[in-house]
This record gives sequence, structure tokens and C-alpha cells, in this order.
Amino acid sequence: MELSQLFYRYNPWWEDIDETSKFKSRHSILRQIESHAESPSVVFITGLRRVGKTTLMKMLIHQFIKTKKYQPRHIFYISLDDYQILHHSISELVEEFRKIMRLKVDQFIVLFFDEVSYRKNYELELKNLIDSQNVKIFASSSSASFVRAGKPYLTGRNVVVEVLPLDFQEFCSFKNIKISKRDSHLQDEYFTDFMKTGGMPEYVLRGEQFYLQELVDDIIMKDIVVTHHVRDAQLLKDFFLLLMERAGKRVSINKLAKIFHITPDTANRYLDMFRETFLIHSIQRHGKTTERVLSPNKLYAADLGIRVHFTGFRDIGSLFENYVFLKIKSMQPMYVYSNGMEIDFFTKDKILIEVKFHREVSVKQQALFDSIKANKKLVITSFQDIDKLEQM
Repeated sequence: MELSQLFYRYNPWWEDIDETSKFKSRHSILRQIESHAESPSVVFITGLRRVGKTTLMKMLIHQFIKTKKYQPRHIFYISLDDYQILHHSISELVEEFRKIMRLKVDQFIVLFFDEVSYRKNYELELKNLIDSQNVKIFASSSSASFVRAGKPYLTGRNVVVEVLPLDFQEFCSFKNIKISKRDSHLQDEYFTDFMKTGGMPEYVLRGEQFYLQELVDDIIMKDIVVTHHVRDAQLLKDFFLLLMERAGKRVSINKLAKIFHITPDTANRYLDMFRETFLIHSIQRHGKTTERVLSPNKLYAADLGIRVHFTGFRDIGSLFENYVFLKIKSMQPMYVYSNGMEIDFFTKDKILIEVKFHREVSVKQQALFDSIKANKKLVITSFQDIDKLEQM
């Protein structure tokens, strides 16, 4: 297929075709991404595979066109994992786009690169585009590795927006669930449905039985086994299953190593791989540097539905804590541990949070909770209490 024909298929708005009418909107995260439209920085949109990054990029393009912010022919979208363009550099693709649209090098264009981290040296290529052309760049990635890569090309010139699975309000919107005040008693039932289903957009809409299993298998095989040349795929799958069982708890690398008869370095490497693909999140212990480094991390699942798929719908308190974590993840929480007692979260802004789903805080835990100096303290015991998080 010629590049011109391929480009037109990727960019239907060039022919005034709107493909976004079938999409469900996620207003909050869309506004967050759009807020960086005027900055010169590259906007990286990250998150789990199939969490909706591509849809958000296309909705943003539609928004730009609808508000007449940019002309359709000045907007170029391409998925860089397409095998048909693997032999073309990013710069070559942009040059071909300018040729097709008859655009001079100094004319402003908006570039959307999906799955940019599939390309080696993409940071250098993006830097060269910024330095040599009049461009605004949005790029997506299903790998967190570029955030920690430490390459200097885009230092101070990039913004990272992580797309998380749907929260409860978005879940209700996708399912066309509207809860009036007089029917507020149904809220808890719908929230229970949400905790069972999770927030992967396509799964919420279609509910296909094997979707989540296939998603995780796809990530493990394509993004971990192939990328990192791991020989034992089954060991990785068993490793992930145990991580799901331990979600919401402190996890010792040494114990993981003993269970699977591997070295602690290998166990730590596997854990990093799952973090890198956004399947697992982890937080450190709050305290001195030695306490943070030497204490085990606390793990959380990327999505409640994925966790329930692998462990069953049980330990609802832990599932609820996982949901609270996802709501405050951007606040860089840590956990507090002292004398055998734990407080769930202590955020960067010194907000102390304990999660007890329809339970009370124990006397010893309350004593630790009261002893910690914080700017604000919250005990989250029900879905309704999550409103307190929205107000922070």
C-alpha cells in the first residue's frame, strides 16, 4: 500500500469523515491532555494497553477540528507499530505528510504518534522535529520505561499524562447508568458491579468473557517475553497470578524469589517488567531513605476487573483500597508502617488516608493515625466518602 493511501486511512478527517461519534467520552482526562495543547512540550500519553489512549487522541483531534483550533489538513496521526511503515523513520513519515498536504516546513502542524516507544531513538527523532520544524507533538506509549530511561533529549521538554482505567463515574457513563437522588440507595449495588467489572473501556462496553485474560496474555507475551527475551512464559504468568493475590499487601522480593526458585535479582526484574507495562503499581514505605529502600513495596493492580478475573470477587476491602489508590495515584502516596501497624496512604502533600470498607479503625491503628503529623487526615469507609478525595 502506498504511504498516501495509508495516511488517508489513518486520518479520515482529511476527507471530513468523523469516526468519533461512536466513542464514549472521558471528559476529565481529555481536558487534562488538552490543557497542554499550547505548551511547546511533547505530551506523552501513557497507560495500560487498551485503556483508551488511541481513542483519546482521536477525540482530541476531533475537538481541535470542531473548535477550529487547527485545520484538518494540518493534523497528522499515525500508529508507529504498523508493520507497513517500520522501515520509515518518523522524520520521513512527517516529510511525506507535508508533501501530501502541500505544507511548507515552516507551516505549523500537529503530530499524533501512537505507540511511539516501538521506535528506537524516538526521543532523538522527536527532538529533531521540535528543533527543525514548527510542530506540536502528542505521543502515546504502553510502556513506562521511557519515563525512567534517563535520556537527555527531551529533558524539560515533555509532559506525561497517565490514562487510568475508568473510575466509577465513567463506568456509569459508559453503561448509561443514571442514578437519581431518589434512587441513591442503588448506588452501592452499582458500585459493587463496578468493582467486579473494573474499568477497561472495551470490557465495560462488551463484557466479553475472555477479554481480560487475552489482554493480560497479550501484554505478557508481546511486551515482556518478546521485548525482554524471557524464556519461561509460564513462570511469568504464574508470577503475575501471585502478584494479583498479593495486591494491596506488602510484597517481599526475597519471598517471591523463594516461591519461584529464582534469584532475588530475577524476581525484582520480573516485578519491574510488570510495572513497566502498567499491569502493576507499587508504593514505597514512608520514612527515612533506608526505610524506603529496604522495606518491601506495597502492590496494587492496574484494574479491579483484571484482579477479580484472576483472584475471584473476594476480599472486598482490599479491592476498595485498590480503587482508592487509583484515585490518588497522582498524589504520589506511600504507606506508613510502625510497630506492626500500617496506615494505607500518606501523600506527597501530607494527606493521611486510611481505607476501611464498612469497618472501623482499630484502637492501635487509631493511635498511630492520631500520632502522625499531617495537613489533612481522612478515613474512607464507603463509596460516598470518595467524594472527599475529589475535593482535595
